[in-house]
Amino acid sequence: MYRAVRFPKWLALAGLMAALLGAAQANEAVIRKSLPEKLANLPKIDEVRPSPIPGLWEVRFGSEIRYTDATGSYLIEGDLIDLKARKNLTEERVNKLNQVDFATLPVKDAMVWKSGKGTRKIAVFADPNCGYCKRFEKSLQDVKDITVYTFLIPILGGDSPEKTRAIWCSKEQMATWQSWMLDGKAPPKTMGACDETAIERNLALSRKLRINGTPGVIFEDGSRAPGALTAEQLERRLLPAAKS
Repeated sequence: MYRAVRFPKWLALAGLMAALLGAAQANEAVIRKSLPEKLANLPKIDEVRPSPIPGLWEVRFGSEIRYTDATGSYLIEGDLIDLKARKNLTEERVNKLNQVDFATLPVKDAMVWKSGKGTRKIAVFADPNCGYCKRFEKSLQDVKDITVYTFLIPILGGDSPEKTRAIWCSKEQMATWQSWMLDGKAPPKTMGACDETAIERNLALSRKLRINGTPGVIFEDGSRAPGALTAEQLERRLLPAAKS
């Protein structure tokens, strides 16, 4: 006579989880192999993982998101929207990937000014020849109780490097910066030696953080915003950032 052997529930669950993990790893391997074979100029795949939709897989290139099937036969570009929750899942995912640990920013390489007590803080990556940066600088003048760390990054070509060096090497950095950005008063030429290595560090940092345009704004909660926000838009973003 044979007696049925009962396995503990936890053992059965562990077996199921192992099977699911094995299947997921197999699908990931197939996708990683299939997509580059079909698309010669495909960027390096950084991550493959299941999406919220069964059978649909998320493929990440840096902070860019695409979607594919389990065999890597199709590539889908666009946002994944949860209609019931009314949420853009792709946007949420990208925002999470782009979050910055504000406390780790090397503020010694930034120019600093504050309004009022300066309890709310932002970091701004800016080019002196950036028209949107000038517009944003004017909006900042209408925001109270804020500390602004401005990281100079000459990325627009022309005489941006020369202007950046002149501003950074001036005796009154922020006054020179604002005179140029707000009033159009050109920064004086730098005389003598100046340690401008911070500019190169800022450029390296902007590349690391994937800041490809100016102004690039980073809030205390790690979120970011591209472009020239108005004072009202900035206030709406600062309030939750200050509470985090």
